[in-house]
Amino acid sequence: MSVTAVPLRPVRRSYLIWIWVAVAAAIVVAALLARQGDAALVREARGPGVVTTASGLQYKVIEPGQGGPHPTATDVALINYTGRLIDGTVFDKSQQPAPMPLSGVLPGFAEALKLMPKGAKYRFWLPAKIGYGDKAAGAIPPNSDLVFDVELIDFIPEAVLRQMQAQQSMMGGGAPGAIPGGAPGVPSPR
Repeated sequence: MSVTAVPLRPVRRSYLIWIWVAVAAAIVVAALLARQGDAALVREARGPGVVTTASGLQYKVIEPGQGGPHPTATDVALINYTGRLIDGTVFDKSQQPAPMPLSGVLPGFAEALKLMPKGAKYRFWLPAKIGYGDKAAGAIPPNSDLVFDVELIDFIPEAVLRQMQAQQSMMGGGAPGAIPGGAPGVPSPR
């Protein structure tokens, strides 16, 4: 069996250069798009009054509140909040004060609530790694950095809330052990 060789025309060197330039430009654009959320967080970190913690959480005190104690990991916080994507798209907003057990929310959200005294209003920027990570959550795409505006109205120990709920259920109230509220999109653990 014989194979007949067909001569190929040589490719102009200028074409190869343009192809390599286009490949390099595509790589640069892809890298910039991948870092877009990080760039927004870096811009926010340079803003006046923004504090960055070791975990990457960024927060700004809008109203300092009453001072005094802060919620702990075993408390339930009563808050008003608005959750947005870094581009400003609102994915959740409380319609009334919502109870949030710190043990049942996103790690970054719990860290942020522990910084607040009663009556305070803060803005939090949560990098994806302390938010939902690489998982999608409703309207929140994977690897999304999140922004929350939060007002801490009050907080109580979870045991006290459970006791109050037990008393309410004995008096014909809601289901025992149920935590009231809980809107879709509320910051929950992974």
